[in-house]
Amino acid sequence: MWIQGWGEVPGQLVVISGPSGSGKSTVIRRLLERSDVRAELSVSATSRVPRPGEVDGVDYFFRTADAFKRGCTDGEFLEWAEYNGNFYGTPARPVFEALADGRTVILEIETKGAMQVREQAPTALFVFIDVPNFGELARRLRARGTETDLQIHQRLVIARKERDLAHCYDVRIINDNLDQAVAELANVLCTQTSGG
Repeated sequence: MWIQGWGEVPGQLVVISGPSGSGKSTVIRRLLERSDVRAELSVSATSRVPRPGEVDGVDYFFRTADAFKRGCTDGEFLEWAEYNGNFYGTPARPVFEALADGRTVILEIETKGAMQVREQAPTALFVFIDVPNFGELARRLRARGTETDLQIHQRLVIARKERDLAHCYDVRIINDNLDQAVAELANVLCTQTSGG
């Protein structure tokens, strides 16, 4: 129900994806702390269990799988995907309202969801955050210490498929040095939103 009108809103939609362990959440968080960046992060919904310290409505809107599926049926999401046994999606209403108000909105979403958004909002800016190599990605996932070996293996299998889609994005940033990656993303956003 929100599809019509995406092209006419004055705000800028920015879609950021990358494999689990690429550091995209950290890059985005650091980006939003900068005084020269005027953007806000869309809060996604998920059916997964909250991790320690995560707050409902801040980190995610946590829903049961049944409630999430109802939202999909009712057209509440701009995009949604099942990832590693859980559902993730972007509630459409708050994104559309922010864009209609002229604001820049960042979606941190998986590649499947990003491809859905590309069909609906082709004027969005698509950024892929990546790692220097696959071995570094495996090292980062293990270092988090939040998942079993099987879960890490599953994330690595998914990551290979996600990295194959990097060419579908407008910009690819290698997160080898956090400060440099943040600066590069800030430059892309400031150039894009200023019309340069």
